[in-house]
Amino acid sequence: MTDYCFKIFKLKTSQQFFLLLMFFLMQSCEEDITKVNHNKKTNFASQIIHNANIIQRDSGVVKVRFKAPLLESYELIDSPYVEAKKGIYLEFFDKKNPKVPGKVWANYAKNNVKRDSYFAKGRVKIITTEGQTFVTETINWDKRNGKMYTKDTVFVSDKDGNILVGAHGMVAKDDFTEYTFFNNSGSFNSTNLPTTSK
Repeated sequence: MTDYCFKIFKLKTSQQFFLLLMFFLMQSCEEDITKVNHNKKTNFASQIIHNANIIQRDSGVVKVRFKAPLLESYELIDSPYVEAKKGIYLEFFDKKNPKVPGKVWANYAKNNVKRDSYFAKGRVKIITTEGQTFVTETINWDKRNGKMYTKDTVFVSDKDGNILVGAHGMVAKDDFTEYTFFNNSGSFNSTNLPTTSK
């Protein structure tokens, strides 16, 4: 009887030991997978478009034409973004002048998807639908607040030959109906200046 009890005890102990061992093995596997996933790199492009040619329409009317040699979308990170490392060309249309597009060129551009903000750099050139030309090294567009801004020097010219330089940047509405330049200077065509009465 004692031998039989000892055999049962041994069997139960070995089963318990086996179950305990399996539990620890499973736990260590789970921890290893967690560590592996935690260290896994997710900052890679989930979508890549070569020679992107995107047209945005509203009620059948073209609002934006966008071109980029390379467009990469990074969606698997906390702050997803879209990057155009090889530059962009963009045409935008507004209600005031629907037949003449405004144009934007830049050597690099990035869109922060969550903040709905855009950044462009490298010989940024903007021509408005009114014919004004803005040239700067960088520009930020806060789309939510309808604001564009830069701290870099901005050169502005219009079709009348007037030139304005904002040495310390500018802040503007994104339709360029209002803007403020910092530390500005310029030259203006005298034929377009209002006459003063004596």
